[in-house]
Amino acid sequence: MDPQNYNLDVGRRERLGFPEVIFGQNKDVHTLNSIIGAYLEKKESVLITRLQPEKHESLNPDFSGIFYDPISSVCIVGEHHKSNLVGKVGIVSAGTSDEYVVNEAYYCLQYLGIEADKIQDVGVAGIHRLMERLEDIKSFDILIVVAGFEGALPTAIGGLAPQPIIAVPTSVGTGVARDGTVALHSMLSSCANGISVVNIDNGYGAAMAAFRILNIVNNK
Repeated sequence: MDPQNYNLDVGRRERLGFPEVIFGQNKDVHTLNSIIGAYLEKKESVLITRLQPEKHESLNPDFSGIFYDPISSVCIVGEHHKSNLVGKVGIVSAGTSDEYVVNEAYYCLQYLGIEADKIQDVGVAGIHRLMERLEDIKSFDILIVVAGFEGALPTAIGGLAPQPIIAVPTSVGTGVARDGTVALHSMLSSCANGISVVNIDNGYGAAMAAFRILNIVNNK
């Protein structure tokens, strides 16, 4: 493919504090190999989201240091970035079925050098599980809260913990809940004050929102 058919945003880190991230789902392997090669020539690592397994297997074998998580379809080529930002992000999920979104947020934060940890399977269907982990949840600086079905977990945590909360609805559920719209609408209409909401299944967007908060606070 002609280099003119894509335009690398090499100045994004200088403008915003984080590098360009590649959305892999709708790109062919030839284009992906070309983009990765261009970044590696600049001594830059690459984060690719939504990369299908067959595309991962077809990446140039000469690329060194390829990491791939089949659950979230996150691919990292090269080293993680070093960061001096202080703060830890907790990624809290309602159920193990939400892990694909949890991992997307987790590996994006790792790539950016942000400390993060996961607390999974504490949904409101067994509210005692949430209460048992509440002190752990309160220890983080920012919370990413992931839930499908009726999407109630961010509201529950929003009434118990004081941190900034970035809610992520997932397309996990049955019947009317199966595409994530119910969880999205529930989070958007939450009665817990000050919750931010990203799009359905958007773990990457939640990770970048958390990064922006830490970046501006640390650089005041």
